[in-house]
Amino acid sequence: MTALLPAAAVLVTALGLVSAAAAWRLTRTVRGGLAVLLDFLTAAGLLRLAGEPSWDGITLAAAVIALRKLLGASLHLSGRHGTATGPAGAAR
Repeated sequence: MTALLPAAAVLVTALGLVSAAAAWRLTRTVRGGLAVLLDFLTAAGLLRLAGEPSWDGITLAAAVIALRKLLGASLHLSGRHGTATGPAGAAR
């Protein structure tokens, strides 16, 4: 079972890239695509930790989570100054 976890983490990362591209394409904002990508990268990091935890894996997962929080807060704050958009980039 633990041999499948690294492969699952790679699969989740690849699906994250595809999903981020789709989110960017649908919303036409970097914010949407980046949020999706960082969520998938967090999931992939946690899958890697489930297999054989190591300090390198813990450091990498913590860095991705910190980056996710930092960029999420930054994008949230920068979104307040722009125009408000709803789903699929339609103006409200």
